[in-house]
Formats: sequence, structure tokens, C-alpha cells
Amino acid sequence: MSLLALFAALVAYTNPILWSDYSDPDVIEVDGTYWMTSSSFNCVPGLQILKSNNLIDWEIAGAALRSPGLSYGHGNGVWAPSIRYHDGLFHIFWGDPDRGIFEVHSEDPTGEWSEPHLVIEGKGLIDPCPLWDDDGRVWLVHGWAGSRAGFKSVLSVCELAPDLSRAISSQVMVFDGKATDNETVEGPKFYKKGSWYYIFAPAGGVRTGWQLVLRSKSVLGPYEWRKVLHQGTTSIHGPHQGAWVEDAAGASWFLHFEDRGAFGRVVHLQPMKWLSDGWCVIGSDPDGDGIGEPVKKASSPTPFLVKTSDPSGHHISALSTETGFSYTEIPLNWQWHAVPDLSWYMTVPSLNSLRLNCIRSEEGWRNLWDTPNLLLEKIVGPSMEFTTSFDYREGYEGERVGLVVMGRDYSSIELVRTSDGVSIRRVLCQGASKGAEEIFSGAIPAVKEWTAGGSVKVYFRVQISKEALCSFSYSYDGKSFKALGEPFQAVPGEWIGAKIGYYAISSIKKNDGGYVLVS
Repeated sequence: MSLLALFAALVAYTNPILWSDYSDPDVIEVDGTYWMTSSSFNCVPGLQILKSNNLIDWEIAGAALRSPGLSYGHGNGVWAPSIRYHDGLFHIFWGDPDRGIFEVHSEDPTGEWSEPHLVIEGKGLIDPCPLWDDDGRVWLVHGWAGSRAGFKSVLSVCELAPDLSRAISSQVMVFDGKATDNETVEGPKFYKKGSWYYIFAPAGGVRTGWQLVLRSKSVLGPYEWRKVLHQGTTSIHGPHQGAWVEDAAGASWFLHFEDRGAFGRVVHLQPMKWLSDGWCVIGSDPDGDGIGEPVKKASSPTPFLVKTSDPSGHHISALSTETGFSYTEIPLNWQWHAVPDLSWYMTVPSLNSLRLNCIRSEEGWRNLWDTPNLLLEKIVGPSMEFTTSFDYREGYEGERVGLVVMGRDYSSIELVRTSDGVSIRRVLCQGASKGAEEIFSGAIPAVKEWTAGGSVKVYFRVQISKEALCSFSYSYDGKSFKALGEPFQAVPGEWIGAKIGYYAISSIKKNDGGYVLVS
């Protein structure tokens, strides 16, 4: 054992390694650096690119979909991607359940990526993963979404053209989950080890499922299968969908997610052992039944001696909740909930701020669930505190700027412009995804009178407990904070955890409307 491997073995890590919503993670290692991407659904930039040299500490280093061109409704868009490296190019495949399977590629995962290419058109095609075989042929495995295709619990394989432009074979069913008591099998990842083809795939549902491994001597099967990871006697429920990688010492590891409600689908790292019979076990196997259980702690992987930090400072921890508005671009820990319009914002690096313009809500607007110009970031567990300043500049009656914890229900603290001036108030919306009305409470005048050309500066804070209870407060000096309203129980959004961030909206559209500087 090398000194580096010995040192890693003496240093323990604790799960989850990413206590934040990186759903459906996939990971590869290229030249001593690990690269991860995950589902981004309707959020923009999409397909955040994470990097690490040790599988534990991750930073956001890029995004493959800076502007995908199409806006999607909540929970639609980019589902369960796979990332692979072949012949000098990084490739990401993902399924859009309403349109088909897409691909993008790049020589540098931190730089520009190609425009999305629709490889296979159709409804319900999800969770794709390619495999370049030893003979140069390219195969693709994927799942099916019952909500679009009308059936699920099936894995299919087809052959792709060498240039990845299209499928050149029919869909071949290689696994029927219903026939094997593996309902909702999905999220497959394709590998080849020696002469065996392997498909790693979860089954049983997100909160109660388990992890399967399928293997065959032929890429098209028949495949035999084995359950290799389940909750067992642990508190880590539904260990689900992830990726197999090796560390610098050649040891195998498996990254998977666990649904933590409002905190989203957090990422765990499990030791993995290949057995003499060609099967594997993930996690620990205390009862010796051949099915692994997740571990809470383990010795750390042997890291690669590759420096991963970006000297420019533009890369940011995958667990960062900072504003960081000191560059010409918005930091990549922040995402819009629709493709952004140029009129929504401007960066103001000279003031370390971001300007958000008060955008008129569309006709038929019901609540913030219908607001595209939400700028949000993931919440981070096991608990967190977020403090930000609001410098609201004069506008018109009906403008609102606020700090929100967003999900299917949401709550916020905001500045609102009325005929009497500007007030601070709490907002609650339970059943936002179903069109519920907002409830307002705790109005506090921020200024006695509104003066032309004036501004109001306040600080807003939200503290989120390990139970995802959110307590809001405000301050005029950034030091002494006063609570406002009752704590709010955060809930997930559509396929994502709760998120925290900003809105700037208006009920009217007039020339020279208001805006807010946030920092």
C-alpha cells in the first residue's frame, strides 16, 4: 500500500458527502480528475459540472447547458444524465421525457459545450447511458417513463451510429422489472469489465428502492441480475441510482442518492467490492447475504494528485450558498427556473451586487410557482443560515422584491411597494403548485413616506433547521435581526428539493420601473 493510500485509509469521511440536491448523479474519472453531473430539470444553467480529485470534496466547475433554448415546466426538461469520455471528448446524454434523448459534447468540461442534439425522438425515453465497445460499435441503454410512454419498469438497448447522430437498430428489451419483482427499474448505467457487460440500475422507487446489477456476455443479453445494495438495517432509505468509479489505488466506489425531502436528493459514497465470481457488493454486508447496506462512515478513497481548484476563483464549492456577485457572470451555484431574458438582470461587479429588475407577471399569474424569473440555489444540510442585503430603488405601486424558500409550498420575506410607501411583510403559499393564493402577514413599514428617487436598504435572513423549518428575520444594519412571522416548513419542489433565492416582480408594467440590488 502506498503512503497516500495508507493516509487515506486512516482518514474517515461521513455520508452524505454532498448534503444537497444533486439528483441522479453520474461520475467518471479522466486523467486523475472526477467529473460529475446530475439532473437539472427546468433549471438554467442546466447540467452543472462538478469536479473533484478525491470523491468527497466537490466544486462546481461549469455547466453543459448555459442556455438550452427552451423553457420547461417544473420538473420537466433534463432527466437523469450520464457523462462519459471517449476519444478526446466528454459526452453527456440525458432524457427529456416529452421529446427524446439528447447529447452534448466538449473537449473541456469546464468550457463551452456543443448545442444539444436530439439522438432519438420520442416520448417517455429517459435515463440514457452509452457504451463504446471494443470493436468501435456504440450502444445505448435507457429506461421508460410510464407517465409518457404508458409503460415503465423496462430497460432497452439499441445501437447508435458511430457519430452518435441517430439510432441504427430497433429497441431491444434487455430487462423486464415487473417480471422479476423489480418494479420501477430505471436509471441504468452501462459498463464493460473484462468480457462481461454490466448494467447498474435502481428499482423499487426513490424512497423505498434498491440497487441492481445486471450482467451478460452479450451486449443484448440475456442478462442475469442480482440485488447488490438495499437499506437493510440502516436509516439510509432507498439507496438509489448512481455511478461506479475507481480511486487512485484502483479501489471501487459507488455514488448514489438518497431522498431527504426538502433537502433534495443528497449524494452518498459507498465502498464497493468485486467478488471472485464476477459480481459485486456495495457498502457493507453485515449479515453475509451478498446484498450490501449503506455505510455512514468509511475510510476515504485514495485521492489523485491532481490540483482541481480554479486559480481564478470562478469555481465554487458544490455546497456553497454564498451570493458571490463580484464577477461579470452569476456564480454557477445559482440557477434560473426558466431560460433567462436579458431584461431580468444585470451583474454589477463594481458593487459586488446583482441587479434584478421588477418584471411584470404574466396574465393569469397565481403565485410564485408561475414566475419564471426566480433566481434560486440549492439549500444545504444538515442545517443552514443565509443572509443577504436588499437595496430596493424607487419604482411603482405593486412591485415586490423578496427572499423565498421555494417548493410546492413556499414562504418569503419581502419588500412591497404600496400607495403608502414600502413595507416589509411575510408571504405564505401552501399548495402553490396547485394554484393556491398567497397569504400575507406581519407588515412592517420600512419607511414612513415614499420619496421620489429614494431607496430602501434592508437585510433579510433565513435560518433552516435540520427538520427544514425556516425562520425569517430582517435588519436595517445587518447586525441586529428581528424575527418576522411563524416558522415555515419547507417542502420539495417538482422532483427537486426546496431552493432558496430571489424574486423581483410587479403587477404592472411602466417605463422606468423599480429594481433591487442584492448582495
